[in-house]
Amino acid sequence: MQDGLIDEVVSQLKSGKEATVYLVRCAGVLRCAKVYKDAHHRSFKQAATYREGRKVRNTRDARAMEKGSRFGKQETEAAWQNAEVSALYRLAEAGVRVPTPHGCFDGVLLMDMVADAKGNPAPRLSEVSFTADEAFDTHAQLLTEVVRMLCAGLVHGDLSEYNILIDSRGPVIIDLPQAVDAAGNNHARAMLERDVENLANFFGQFAPELLETDYGREIWDIYESGELTPDSILTGEVEEDDTPADLESLLREIMDAREEAERRAAREAAGDQD
Repeated sequence: MQDGLIDEVVSQLKSGKEATVYLVRCAGVLRCAKVYKDAHHRSFKQAATYREGRKVRNTRDARAMEKGSRFGKQETEAAWQNAEVSALYRLAEAGVRVPTPHGCFDGVLLMDMVADAKGNPAPRLSEVSFTADEAFDTHAQLLTEVVRMLCAGLVHGDLSEYNILIDSRGPVIIDLPQAVDAAGNNHARAMLERDVENLANFFGQFAPELLETDYGREIWDIYESGELTPDSILTGEVEEDDTPADLESLLREIMDAREEAERRAAREAAGDQD
């Protein structure tokens, strides 16, 4: 407010595990201000798992973050917040339905307010009921958003009915500080499958058939093949690979690698003696 970025704090919208969101007025326009909580007050677990694969400015910062020094903790917090800002811009450019960001200032992220048909703050998915047909349609819309995110190289990592808003046009995905790089994080596949499973479990309350689908594995398999696009046709089914493993060949490769390692060690030892 002192810098003139916010004219008025209208009300608190919600308080979550990593931030508190306020409804604010900026030059006569209603927006949201997300105020990140200090790490000591934030309950988001396994943060290191989500940071895997993220780029750090330099090795000095990386060492400080790893040691957990005061400077390192500051850098970790800044990286956590910047990850959401970066993800929002990246996903908005890719056509994913996310709130439009307006920058992050001193730990406060400013973004558009997602509104319902009456102009009020949009409800969370968890607060909305659906008919079976509506559940199928909205679930399909969200799968499209998940695929668009993955095509842009990101996995939400914590997607559920509590961080999806429903505006007059459909679902809008929010809360992205834990978004992970699909190619750089070893846990990306498991996170994507969990995200998609969360969606199936929620919409399965209204359309039980969705509980039998396996879209997460299908999406990742197509992604790994290099053929995933926002227009990819999904079936929710995955063919199981019944081909028996060739254990004999695998064991032979292991033995060959071990023998090669022993020969290399012997050569190095002989060189040291010389």
